[in-house]
Amino acid sequence: MQYTKPPLSIADQVSRLSARGLTISDTQYAEKTLKVISYYRLRAYTYPFQDNADPDHPFIHSVTFEEIIKLYDFDRDLRLMVFDAIERIEIALRTLIVYNYAMKFGSHWYQEPTHFRNTQYFDNDLASLDKEISRSDEEFIKHYFRTYHDPFRRPAWMSLEVATFTTLSKFYQNLSLCNEKIAIATCCGLKTFILENWMHILSNVRNICAHHSRLYNRRLSQAIKLPGYTYKNLWLSDNSIVDNTKMYAILCAITYLLDRMVPGHCFRGRISDLFDKYPNVHPRVLRFPIGWQNENFWKA
Repeated sequence: MQYTKPPLSIADQVSRLSARGLTISDTQYAEKTLKVISYYRLRAYTYPFQDNADPDHPFIHSVTFEEIIKLYDFDRDLRLMVFDAIERIEIALRTLIVYNYAMKFGSHWYQEPTHFRNTQYFDNDLASLDKEISRSDEEFIKHYFRTYHDPFRRPAWMSLEVATFTTLSKFYQNLSLCNEKIAIATCCGLKTFILENWMHILSNVRNICAHHSRLYNRRLSQAIKLPGYTYKNLWLSDNSIVDNTKMYAILCAITYLLDRMVPGHCFRGRISDLFDKYPNVHPRVLRFPIGWQNENFWKA
């Protein structure tokens, strides 16, 4: 089938939304908004209120244009909050990995295949890291090249400092099981296989945030693994009510890691404040269970 839909003017976009049943009380405000937030981007927020089996996508739930924009603003604030938290976690994990392995195996341990489980993955990940280093404008990267010629690659505390979170997560996942790998996971209050999964998931969520994509009502392509309540560190009392492909599970994981990495963090309070700021957004859209505030995990 050939795509034949023509572009719509801003005025036509407003008219179409109104014709489909979206309540628009201030046409001028709607037009100004659609000039800076695209009609297609807002579609992700109108979607749950529409009959999407019908090609005309009529609104089947009463909602106003202003309420849709509130959902959009809520998602933006959530995204900024999550991005900030993941930055702190990423930096802490990078530090733990570099320190534990460098102290045991030296400055260039990351380029030795003997530390890794899968040689092909190792080659691919090291090639990705080399590209990231070559694109870096960091002065310490340039200084090493000007000053030293052997080894060719920079020490781990330089090289992995400029690695993306995705590359860092792949390195950790492919590391052979050893005391150093276990020590890193233990610092996070996790088993290694769970930390591998969390690093992968959080790197994806971080990229979603960095590209200004939607977290609101999003289902992740891969489920996050949930630790058991028997862990010595505080966790949820009942994993069975948690949808581990939705944002509630991600926010729990972020909070859990921040508890171990960022003393005095205020992430729990920021979540509560966000819902207070947007009373029209029900926590259920992020799959928060009923009575979630009563969990000891959220009272910590």
